Amino acid sequence: MNIGFVGLGIMGSPMAGHLIAAGHTVYLTTLGNVPEVLVKAGGKAEPTAADVARKADIIITMVPDTPDVETVLFGKNGVAEGLSAGKLVIDMSSISPVETKKFAKRINELGCDYLDAPVSGGEVGAKAASLTIMVGGPEAAFERARPLFETMGKNITLVGGNGDGQTTKVANQIIVALNIEAVGEALLFASRAGADPAKVREALMGGFAASRILEVHGDRMVKRTFDPGFRIALHQKDLNLALTTARQLGLSLPNTATAQELFNACVSHGGAAWDHSGLVRALEIMANYEIGAPVKG
Repeated sequence: MNIGFVGLGIMGSPMAGHLIAAGHTVYLTTLGNVPEVLVKAGGKAEPTAADVARKADIIITMVPDTPDVETVLFGKNGVAEGLSAGKLVIDMSSISPVETKKFAKRINELGCDYLDAPVSGGEVGAKAASLTIMVGGPEAAFERARPLFETMGKNITLVGGNGDGQTTKVANQIIVALNIEAVGEALLFASRAGADPAKVREALMGGFAASRILEVHGDRMVKRTFDPGFRIALHQKDLNLALTTARQLGLSLPNTATAQELFNACVSHGGAAWDHSGLVRALEIMANYEIGAPVKG
């Protein structure tokens, strides 16, 4: 297939690499220079998103936030300028479900299909081609894109219509944030009480409290490795989507709001670029104690 890929950051670059390795012709553009490793692998660098869209039959976007998607799709030299009827646009960013429905309508008016297909699994999942992919849009378009999704991920689900993929991703980010907060509290409690947090984590991994968050992010908390990963600033963005949409729906999400406040505290202490497991640092600051530190008195 002729594939376009717009946005080659921490997630997009390995995802595009898998498509190239699978034998597709992949046209690439990003903010800044296209990574040389992708060009050497056979990817074709293009100056603009419009150029990518002219040459590709399926165009994938993977950028940070809702305004970025709007710019990439509909701004000057954006994807829409290069579209012709029958093409398929797939946004794999994590953005507003409400705006996604508007973007889909505008792309449909150009005679093209649109899928929202945000992912979960982070940089590790992107590199391992093991991402969870949550898709919203027409079934026929989903089936057309399925071989590409299977090149980049493992757990691939058509959830419903346009916007439903993004709604699912927001729900995922609520669960992830609250699990990080819970693991942080548990390990902080155990360490401050004098137990070895590494041993506590090991014991909990064999019981009902076991989770992927405890496994991966609990290890980060114990070892103090907060390099992203998935940046706190991006998780902040996702929880803002959750809280904004909840207000529109008349819902209260009290623990999501608490998690967001903890992320806010991390950012105020210079942690916007920390991995989101660094949320535990906000708990540690309030406790005046760091996981693994000696217990005094």
